[in-house]
Amino acid sequence: MSPISTTLMTELFQGGDAGKAAASQIADQVKSSGAPLDASTVAALAEALCESSKGTAAKREGACFAVEAIISKGRAAAEHQMAPLVAHLVHCCADKHSKEVQAASSAALTALAKTMSAHGLRTILGHLLAAMDPKEKWQTMCGALHMVATLAECSPGSVSEALNDIIPVVTQMVNDSKAEVSVAARDCLSKICGSIDNRDVEPFIPNLVAATIDHEQVPDCVQRLASTTFVQTVTAAPLALIAPLLILGFRVRSTATKRMCAVIIDNMSKLVEDPEDAAPFLPKLMPALEKASEEISDPEARTVCGKAYEQLKSIDVKLKENASRKAARDAVHKEVMKSCGAACAKDAGKAEYLTAVVCSLVNCKVEDADEWTDALSPFGVTEAGAKACRKAMAAMYFTEAAEEAEEDDAEQLCDCRFTLAYGSKVLMHNTRLKLKRGHKYGLLGGNDSGKTTLMRSIAMEQVDGFPPASELRTVFVEADIIGELSHLPCVDYIMLDERIKKAGITEKEVERMLLSVGFGEMQNGARNLVTFLSGGWRMKLALARAMCLNADILLMDEPTNHLDVMNVKWVEEYLLSLKNVTCIIVSHDSGLLDRVCNNIIAIDTLKLKQFRGNLTAYVAKNPKAKSFFELKSSTGFVMRFPQPGYIDGVKSKGKPLMKMIGCTYKYPVNPEPTVKDVTVQVSLSSRVACVGPNGVGKSTMIKLLTGEVIPQTGTVWKHPNARVAYVAQHAFHHIEQHLDSTPNEYIRWRFQHGDDKEALEKDSMTLTPEEAERVKEPCVFELTNDKGLVTKVKWRIEKLTGGRKMIKKETEYEVQFVGMDYNANRYVSATKLLKWGFEKHMKVVDEKVAQRAGVFSTPLTTVNVEKHLEDVGLDKEFGTHTRMGALSGGQKVKVVIAAAMWNQPHIVILDEPTNYLDRDSLGALAGAIQTYEGGVVMITHNNEFCSALCPETWLMIKAEDGIARCNCKGDAEWMTKAGKEKVTAAATLEDVTDAMGNTVVIEKPKDTNLSHKDQKKADKIKKAKKARGEALSDEDDDDWVV
Repeated sequence: MSPISTTLMTELFQGGDAGKAAASQIADQVKSSGAPLDASTVAALAEALCESSKGTAAKREGACFAVEAIISKGRAAAEHQMAPLVAHLVHCCADKHSKEVQAASSAALTALAKTMSAHGLRTILGHLLAAMDPKEKWQTMCGALHMVATLAECSPGSVSEALNDIIPVVTQMVNDSKAEVSVAARDCLSKICGSIDNRDVEPFIPNLVAATIDHEQVPDCVQRLASTTFVQTVTAAPLALIAPLLILGFRVRSTATKRMCAVIIDNMSKLVEDPEDAAPFLPKLMPALEKASEEISDPEARTVCGKAYEQLKSIDVKLKENASRKAARDAVHKEVMKSCGAACAKDAGKAEYLTAVVCSLVNCKVEDADEWTDALSPFGVTEAGAKACRKAMAAMYFTEAAEEAEEDDAEQLCDCRFTLAYGSKVLMHNTRLKLKRGHKYGLLGGNDSGKTTLMRSIAMEQVDGFPPASELRTVFVEADIIGELSHLPCVDYIMLDERIKKAGITEKEVERMLLSVGFGEMQNGARNLVTFLSGGWRMKLALARAMCLNADILLMDEPTNHLDVMNVKWVEEYLLSLKNVTCIIVSHDSGLLDRVCNNIIAIDTLKLKQFRGNLTAYVAKNPKAKSFFELKSSTGFVMRFPQPGYIDGVKSKGKPLMKMIGCTYKYPVNPEPTVKDVTVQVSLSSRVACVGPNGVGKSTMIKLLTGEVIPQTGTVWKHPNARVAYVAQHAFHHIEQHLDSTPNEYIRWRFQHGDDKEALEKDSMTLTPEEAERVKEPCVFELTNDKGLVTKVKWRIEKLTGGRKMIKKETEYEVQFVGMDYNANRYVSATKLLKWGFEKHMKVVDEKVAQRAGVFSTPLTTVNVEKHLEDVGLDKEFGTHTRMGALSGGQKVKVVIAAAMWNQPHIVILDEPTNYLDRDSLGALAGAIQTYEGGVVMITHNNEFCSALCPETWLMIKAEDGIARCNCKGDAEWMTKAGKEKVTAAATLEDVTDAMGNTVVIEKPKDTNLSHKDQKKADKIKKAKKARGEALSDEDDDDWVV
C-alpha cells in the first residue's frame, strides 16, 4: 500500500493549481512504488467527492484531479481503486456550486475511459447506466453518455458485448426534451453502434440509428436489411441493435413489413452459434412472431412468420438443453486466486477486479493467449499465470468437440475456415474444411444445401483460406456445355477452354485423351459435334477435359449422371486409379460413394462434418443418413401429380394414345441412321423404362415420339386430345431463358393464354420453307347451290382458326380463307387438309385444344401455381419469391417437372428424371409416379428407380450393323391386366373456380349403361340416321377410330 502524507492530501483538497500539483505528486508516488493507495486515502477521495456544499467545492475539485492523475500515471497499481469512484464523478458533472468541479470531473471520467482496462467496463457500467436515469440532473446524464461514447471508441470489444444493456437505456434519451441530453445521446448511440464487429450489419448502422431515433423510418430500414445477405456469425451485439427495430416493425400495419421482419429473423437466427447471445431477445421476438403467424391475413406471410418462430423456438430449446457458456463469477474467482494469486493475494479489491476482467475476457470470447497476457499483465500477473488462467477458462467455456484423430500421414492440401452464401441464402457458416492428398471425399447434403455452390466456389477461388490455383490445381467437373460453342467438334470445344490454353496443352494430347475415354467408338470419333452428344457422352467430354489438366483436386458434380452401368464402372475404376489426386464427389449414386470414397463430408446445419470411412460406415454411425440407400422420402413427403382428365372415346387404359411405326432417323452429320425401324406405343396403362448404353439413341427415339424431331421414314401418331408432358434429358433448357423470373412467374407466362408455349416449339409443328410455300397454293372446293348445282372454286387457305369437330367419325377443322372475312369460314375434313399439306397446322390445333382442356380444371393464378409447385416439393420461398437463377440443380428439375404437369397430361415422358435429385426427392417422385393414373415413359440408368416402377422395358441396343433398334419386353401378365383396366380414376370435376372467383358447375356425363330395350331402340335410331345420310353426334357414337 502507498500511504499518502497528510500534508499532500491537504494541498490536494485546496483545489486549483495547488491541488493539481499535489495530485501529480500522489500519482508519481503510486507509479514509482507500484503499489495501490492505502485504504484511508481512497476513502478520503470518495468522501470528498460525495460532499455537496459550496464550501467543499475545492475538495471535490482536488479529488477529481487526483483520480485523473493516478489513472493516467499509475493505472496498473490503482485502477481497481479508481473505477468505483465513477459513481461519484458522474454526479460531480452536475455540481451546482462550481463549474471548475464540473470540468475536473468530466476530465477525470474521460481519462478513466481512455486509460482503464478494456475488460474493466462491467465494473463501472452499472454506475453509468444509473446516472442516465431521467431523474438525474441533465449534466450527470451527459457526463455518463460522454464516458460511454469514449469507451466505445477505446474499448469497442467490451462495449459491444454489453450493448444489450446499454442500447435500451441510451435510446430512451435520444429524443429527450433537454437539447444537450438529446445531442449527447445521439452521439453516444452512433459510437456504441460503431463497436459492432459484423461486416453484414456495418453498412446499415447509420440507417438503424436513424430508425431508432425516428420510428417512421423503420419500414424503409427493414426493407434494406431484408435485401442483404447475412453470412457472419450473429452475436448479441447486432441483435441488440436490430431486435428493437424488428419489434417495432411487427407493430407496423403493413403485411409486407411484418413478413420482411420475419425473413430477417429467420436468416439471422440461423447464424447464431451461441444460444445465449439470442436469449435476451427471445421473450419479445417470439410472442411478436407467434402473433403475426396467427393474425396476418396473407397465408404465405403467416407461413414465413411461423417458420421464423420455429427457428427461434429451436434456439430456445438449445438454450434450455445446453449448459451456460457465460462466465460464472464464483468459478472464475476461484481460478483467478489459483492462477494469479501472487498478484492479488493481499488485496481483496484487486482480486475482485481481476475476476471481473477475466469474466469479460470469457464473455467477449477472447481465445487468443497473447490477448489474455496483455489484459492481465498490467495488474502484476505473470505470463505463465495469464496462460494458466486462460487454459483453465478455455477448458470450462471454450472447449470444442474434439476432432477424430487422423490415421494416416498423407499430405494436407488445405485446412481452412469459411462462410459461404449464394444470393440471399447462407449455405455454410464459419465451417472448417480439411483435405488430404489422394483421399476421395463423398459430399453429402440435400437439394439446396450448397454442394455444387461449394465446389464451384472452390474452383473459382472464392473460398476464404483455400489455396490459390498457383499452389493447388483444382478442376470442377460438370457436363456444362456452352450453348454458343455446341456446334464445334469435341476436340475444338476443349481447346477453346481458357484453362487448356493456359496450360499449353496441344490438340493431339486432347484428342488422345478423348479416345482414351471411349470417343473412338463414335462414328466421327473425337471429331463428333458436341451438339449431338447424349448426356452420358457429355459427361465423358467433361471428364476428358479435366484429365487433360492434370489436377491436384477433382471436384465432381454428379459424375455418373446419364452414364450406363458400364460407364459408371469405368468412372469408378478411373477414380480409384488416381492415387495422388484428391476427389470431392457429389453423387446420388450410393454405390459409387460406397465403393470409391474413403471419407465423407456431410453438410448439416450450415456446417461441414467430416467422417473417416465410406458411406456404409457413415450411415452406421448416422442412422438418419440411411435414406441414401433407400428409394423413399425420409421426411415422408410424396410428390403429387395432377390426375389426367377423360379423353372422349378412350374407355380402357390399354388403348394407344401415342404410336411410332417403323421409324428411322439419321442426324444430318452422321452417315448412318441413329435409330431404325422403331415401333412402340404408349397408353394410359404404360409404365415403360427405356434402357440401353450411352449414345445408343434412347433420347433420339423419345424425341421422335414427342414430335421434337421428324423421322425420315415411318409414322408417328398421337391422339388429338391427348396431352403429353415431356421433361428432356437436359432439363434446364426449358428454363434457361427465364432465370430472372421466379418459378411461379415462369409457369404463368408459359400457360398464360391457355396454350403451352413450349409444346408448340417442335419440328413436327414448325413449317419448313417448302411446306410454307405448299400451303399457299389454291385448294379446290365444291360449292352446291339451292338447286343442287355444283360449282368448283379455288380458294387459298389463310389459316386454321382453331375450331374442330367430329363429323361422321372424321375430324374437321375450321379454316379461314385469304381475302375473306370470318363469315366465309368453313369446316374441312382432316383427309383433305392432309392432302393439301396442312398436317402440321392440324397438329397445332390438336395440341391447343388438348392443352386448353387441361387448363380449364385449374385457373392460372399465383396461389394455384404456388400450391402446384408445393406438390412437387418446391417451397413457397423458392417457388414464388426466388428467381430461378438462384435455385439449385435439384430445385430446377422440380420446376421443370411442375411446369410439364400443369395441364394434367395423360402421358408423362421423363428423360433422366433422377439427375440432380437427392434420395428424398427420388423417393417423393417414385411415390407420385405410383399413384399417377396416366402413362409414364422414362429413360434412366438408375436401375433401382426404374425396376421399382416399370414392368415394361424398351431396350435400345445396336445391332451388328451399328444401328440401334428397339426391343420391347415386359411383364406380360401385368401389361394385359393393366391394359384392360377401365378409365375410372381420371380426374373428374364437379365445379371449378375461375381467377375472378366465379364458380362454374360442370355437367356430369350421361350414364351410358342402357337397358337391353333402350339399347335396341338407340341402335334403331342410329341405323335410321345412317340411312338418311345424317351426321352422328358424339352422343350417338363416341368410339374413336384411327
